[in-house]
Amino acid sequence: MINKKFTTSNLQLKIFSVVFILTVGYFISRITNLTTIPIFCDEAIYIRWAQVMRAEPSLRFLPLSDGKQPLFMWLVIPFLKVIEDPLVAGRVVSVLAGFGTMIGVGILSYFLFNKKKISFLAMILYLISPFTFFFDRMALTDGLLSFLGIWFFVFSVWLINDARLDLAMIGGIILGLGLITKSPALFFAVLLPTTLIIFNFKRKNLSLHLIKVVSFWLVIWVFAFAIYNILRLGPEFHMIAIRNKDYVFSFSEVLKHPIYPFWRNFKNIINWFWILLTPPIFVLGVLGMLEILRKEFKKGVFLLFCFFLPLLAQSAVAKVFTARYILFSVPLFLIFVAFFIEKIFSLFKNKAIGFDILVLVLLLPCYQIFLLIINPTKAWLPVQERKGYLEEWTAGYGIKEVALYLKKVAQNQKVLIGTEGFFGTLPDGLQIYLEKIPNITIIGVGYPIKGIPDKLTNALRDNKVFLLVNDSRFEVKETQNLKLISKYPKAENLKTGFRENLLFFEILR
Repeated sequence: MINKKFTTSNLQLKIFSVVFILTVGYFISRITNLTTIPIFCDEAIYIRWAQVMRAEPSLRFLPLSDGKQPLFMWLVIPFLKVIEDPLVAGRVVSVLAGFGTMIGVGILSYFLFNKKKISFLAMILYLISPFTFFFDRMALTDGLLSFLGIWFFVFSVWLINDARLDLAMIGGIILGLGLITKSPALFFAVLLPTTLIIFNFKRKNLSLHLIKVVSFWLVIWVFAFAIYNILRLGPEFHMIAIRNKDYVFSFSEVLKHPIYPFWRNFKNIINWFWILLTPPIFVLGVLGMLEILRKEFKKGVFLLFCFFLPLLAQSAVAKVFTARYILFSVPLFLIFVAFFIEKIFSLFKNKAIGFDILVLVLLLPCYQIFLLIINPTKAWLPVQERKGYLEEWTAGYGIKEVALYLKKVAQNQKVLIGTEGFFGTLPDGLQIYLEKIPNITIIGVGYPIKGIPDKLTNALRDNKVFLLVNDSRFEVKETQNLKLISKYPKAENLKTGFRENLLFFEILR
């Protein structure tokens, strides 16, 4: 009896130790140099919305004006109260969501396979995956959607084995929160019946249990869509459907061109997994799919349905498609990898050999994460992601430095600064740092900028006036009235060698 207690206690200590190490490793890796990647276009918009909603409670549904669900921005608001840097405040929400996803992928793995080794391997893979690492540190809605998605699958699998009302209610709440985070949460609602694939049809009281399960699915959907309908309190709820048309083709359009954009988008998916997960992890994941179908057929089919159906659907209908749109599928893919690695371990009596193989597999992902922390421009990224986050106008290099400069100037005089565009990296990226600075006015002046706008020159009588613009959008030929204060280079385009700069001018009288 004493030995059994000691063994149980020792096992619990080992589990706690592993979880503790993973937790510490997660937060150290995610928080270190959190702002080394500059503010991105959508981050600037979301954080600015959160600031406005915090200042004016009547605008709590402001994101609906652009057809975006507001949960992520609502969660950013309390962090703006305690963290001085608004970019850090927004990214911390994603860091915490990513931690929840890491725990969730471990629990889902354990529910499916009842093996702690697979569960811990899935968590380790999440920790060292460049794909998850990159987006865990960005103030974007996709990380929160991934968190809610993995936990919805956890409660869905739990419910199919233990039909209880409380599990259904929690699952419904999670699904509802997903629906007020981002529209692809609808995939989770559609995938709920696929849990029947792993249902035990040989159990006692089969008919009664099935009736309870289906009834609880209805509970989940009722809870979820009740939460979603909270958005109807916002006056621009209809904008969600309107803006969705900008991102996806209608069913009739898909029927007209079934191959396009499906094949292009699906090739992009393979490319994103190959690069952002790294080739060793990608290959092991594909082998893991085959191994699960061989060893655990029903569970393998369930996971493949949950993994592939959203990807195939998005490939068929997406007009605009980037790597972050498939982030919620990555945790499921990592379960395939964990399953296969666990099988590799079981082949070797000498566990040191299996451990050596694991280390070799993880070297490249860990190196990629190291580069993303120290110098993201050196990391291996897909072309479009590198352009968007590091090279082009969407990358907000220099914005915080400009804000600090303007704060100093505004201590003694009124300041007016014009920025390219009206929405996005500029002016929103600048506004988030200059909120509540009374002597500074920020206005968007459109793009491209071919001449100094009259609204800026007219303001010279009462203000010190500045202009902030990316050089690819700056087409002013006569610059004698412009004094270049500074320029902030972005990452170099690896194909052309071109380097975009953010130009910061003072407009002279």
